[in-house]
Amino acid sequence: MAETIWPTIHAERQALIDDLTGLSPGQWQTPSLSQRWTVHDVLAHLVAAAKMTPLRFFPGLAGAGFDFHRFMDKLVARERADGPEATLATFREVRLRTSSPPAPATTWLGEAFVHGEDIRRPLGIAHSYPLPQVTRVISYYAKLNALLGARRRIAGVTLKASDTDYSLGSGPVVEGPAISLLMATAGRKAVLEDLTGPGVQILRERR
Repeated sequence: MAETIWPTIHAERQALIDDLTGLSPGQWQTPSLSQRWTVHDVLAHLVAAAKMTPLRFFPGLAGAGFDFHRFMDKLVARERADGPEATLATFREVRLRTSSPPAPATTWLGEAFVHGEDIRRPLGIAHSYPLPQVTRVISYYAKLNALLGARRRIAGVTLKASDTDYSLGSGPVVEGPAISLLMATAGRKAVLEDLTGPGVQILRERR
């Protein structure tokens, strides 16, 4: 399974490198769609994830008092310390790695897509994501409440993609591009403007 995922992740990393090359200092400090993090912070998180292994993950988590968010913030601070151009250079160096923290492989597809959009949307950068893989991540997230709270968030609505043959769930419809459905499932309320249908208000009212 994982061997079919990494080429997509590697392609997404390279595309993001291409999109971020030449950003101005101000653009690097743009607030991302990921709460509390700038564009630079999100890239630093992606670098940290690419470097991570299971053997490094558990001692690091223990060192942060088993507080996952504190652990992530420490990694981000480390990877962004030398400035955005250095972070981008490191991301370029690790772009073909297949190491990761311990989690199902589809998790890392989701990281590539969601954090790619966390960065691109505030910068006004358009990108075409592979739709079969995007919908795969939506279906995966829909089963989970841990960290993202996605299963609870989309309960009782139907997600319907307008750009591919994909539908999930039952109840009032939420319709729009697959990547926007994925971002909404991940809790990014900014993308709700892309979506239509009676289920949108339900998502708007949920955390």
